[in-house]
Amino acid sequence: MALVLDRVYQGDCIAGMAKLAEGSVDLVFADPPFNIGYDYDVYDDRRAPEDYLAWSKRWIEGVKRVLKPTGTFWLAIGDEYAAELKVLCTKELGLHCRNWVIWFYTFGVHCKQKFTRSHAHLLYFVKNPKEFTFNSLAIRVPSARELVYADKRANPAGRTPDDTWMMAPVLPPEVPTREGFVLRPQDIPTRFPADSDTWYFSRVAGTFNERGGWHGCQMPEQLLGRIIRACCNEGEIVLDPFAGSGTTLAVAKKLSRNYLGFELSKEYAQNIEDRLAGIKPGDALIGFAEPVRSAPVTTGGRRLERTSAVPLDVSRSALVARANLSLGQVAVANGEYSTVVAEAFMAAHEGYSADRVLADPALNDRFLENCRVLGIPGEAKDWNRLLLNARKRGDLASIDTPRRTRVLRSTMAAFLFAGEMAWRKVSDDRKCSLDDILCDPTLAARFDRLARDIAPGFSSFEYRWAALSVRKDAKQGDGLIRRVTATLARGVSMSKKDKLPEGPGHYLITVSARPFFVGFSESLRGCPLFFPDRLEAALEAVGLNATGDRHIEIRRRNFDFDAIRRKASDGDPVQWKAAVRAKLLDQHTPIANILYSRPAA
Repeated sequence: MALVLDRVYQGDCIAGMAKLAEGSVDLVFADPPFNIGYDYDVYDDRRAPEDYLAWSKRWIEGVKRVLKPTGTFWLAIGDEYAAELKVLCTKELGLHCRNWVIWFYTFGVHCKQKFTRSHAHLLYFVKNPKEFTFNSLAIRVPSARELVYADKRANPAGRTPDDTWMMAPVLPPEVPTREGFVLRPQDIPTRFPADSDTWYFSRVAGTFNERGGWHGCQMPEQLLGRIIRACCNEGEIVLDPFAGSGTTLAVAKKLSRNYLGFELSKEYAQNIEDRLAGIKPGDALIGFAEPVRSAPVTTGGRRLERTSAVPLDVSRSALVARANLSLGQVAVANGEYSTVVAEAFMAAHEGYSADRVLADPALNDRFLENCRVLGIPGEAKDWNRLLLNARKRGDLASIDTPRRTRVLRSTMAAFLFAGEMAWRKVSDDRKCSLDDILCDPTLAARFDRLARDIAPGFSSFEYRWAALSVRKDAKQGDGLIRRVTATLARGVSMSKKDKLPEGPGHYLITVSARPFFVGFSESLRGCPLFFPDRLEAALEAVGLNATGDRHIEIRRRNFDFDAIRRKASDGDPVQWKAAVRAKLLDQHTPIANILYSRPAA
């Protein structure tokens, strides 16, 4: 079976790579299980050491086979097997190691009886040591000569980064960064605590006064961005044998590379597909990437001025205190946490509202990473709920949100019904609200899959925003529902939908006389839900795919905008339209709509 590019395949990577043509891949990035007992859903991360190394040899042999002669292989690994796998790759399999990169990260797992782990190993191999891709200009950073010393010898193109990579999702404003990476370790000494296993001692450089003159240490997207930009070109192929959360593939797509991944877990594979569906080539990478020439620098630097960027001003003692709070105390500490959540929101929202941050996967990922860095106890759904509560209490009112989310109704018509149907299905199955769905990444991913099955081709954000729009419309019609009538015309069979008027109106779809869905369309005859493939997918999503010889009928009610405009001034066409739809829902209680309890007319 030939494998298609720009996909993630569910299954074992060794078997999957065997189906790829030899010498077909430009770059492989692998972040395999570390064999440290991590709790995966289908993989056992507790192999005997000999078994783990033998298994590692098999899949790395597969990597070497599919790499082009000029290909590159990056391996992310923990302390336990870094040395063995480096020797395996170079001495046994003939790969050439160009760098052993240390990625320093913040908030590692605390250890009481040894130094806290705060790094991972990134082993950088090539197949041919004399012919490979390395785009140094794509990843260069400014030098200390330029940033601090105003040295005219500084290369304006910058220099290649060091082989110890420091990333912190949230940085104070005085720390200069380049695409999320900290440029100079001495700018963040508190990020190298004494109990950490990555230690920093500044080299005594030639410009230091001390020198005598006689003698001369969920992957973030920006980290993958550095690797992909450096080691392959646009249009080339990136492979991830252990796709995991899909970050490698997501970054490859954003950077206009082709990609292919394998993932043993069926659930993870589907979640990756959902993530990729919401991404377009050219989208920005997630991470805090401040332009260096407008970012603050080391105290005493001669070139750069302080930035006006919003800081996350949280003291270390406050972080420790907050990290010690239990989940049960979060609700009690809502007043305190509203400030911290506001800080996380402020650094992530890009000028948008809290609803947009909840509905937009890219902004939400950034907000959740901020919460993780700020030490707020709990997990993603808890943090999203804190944000939602903060918005409802008005705790975010002082944060400027000038950008408006504008999705045209004419555009939304193609998937609005999918958002509502997916909401109804998840809500029925899990007994949850729309807020519950948006706050919980697991429920949100299920919602996205259902919506995409019904109306494929749109992003997760669009489906979620459609559901929010349905809820907003329902509230708009509340004040007028007692004053509307909603008599439907006699129905026509689905096979005779060309008999419907072309103008706007409400409609009711019935399946074997059972009310299925109430909606509104600007063109009753051209409603996207009436397309056979869309309607079949919608029926299947709610469990009506096995009804045998069913009769599908469409009933309608024309909508006269001019007549509405002549009515009392206390209602506009949008409100009247929502009120009519609400009345139809009350009358027919279709199985695929969200239903609201309303007073009888």
